Amino acid sequence: MTKLPAQKFTAEIADLFLAAGDDFISASVPELELSFEGIVGDHHAGLTRKSGGREPWYKRGTEMRNERQVSLLSVEEVAIIAERLDVEQIDAGRIGANMLVQGLPQFSQVPPRTQIFFPSGAVLRIDGYNAPCKIAGAALQADYEAREDIELGFVKAAEELRGLVAWVERPGIVRQGDEIKVRVWPQQIYNPRV
Repeated sequence: MTKLPAQKFTAEIADLFLAAGDDFISASVPELELSFEGIVGDHHAGLTRKSGGREPWYKRGTEMRNERQVSLLSVEEVAIIAERLDVEQIDAGRIGANMLVQGLPQFSQVPPRTQIFFPSGAVLRIDGYNAPCKIAGAALQADYEAREDIELGFVKAAEELRGLVAWVERPGIVRQGDEIKVRVWPQQIYNPRV
């Protein structure tokens, strides 16, 4: 069995976003307040949420724990998605980002249970990878009206690069430019068939 020890990294918060409206599209803000319910004032805040297409084992609309309070993407991976789509740049807010991280390689591969520590004492706990969807692609399509391939093209272009979702383990304030400490727990590959 392959085992990896715990690891620690540092990175930076390049930008922050708040989805203050009725949907997931977010706008850049200088700071975010985190509570146990998520980002205060954000569309995805709440201790619970309704199940959807990502949870086919529940009837749609079933109340469940909200493990998707915060959406994190990386500067480096968003640039790769833009390159794959052959566009100059992507506004991370159009695809629902709350935090844009810089300086952590292979960000979308960061494993579940990883903790992100902020200078204020706030802590996020990673739930897992946030698979790309055509809903985010449709929001991005609005920035490129001359192109008809962005909505569905985003799903393929963002494969393995769409970032992570997390929940608030400890409340606090997060600011643009914060240096973050990332703690990856010891890992081993689970495969009972080996």
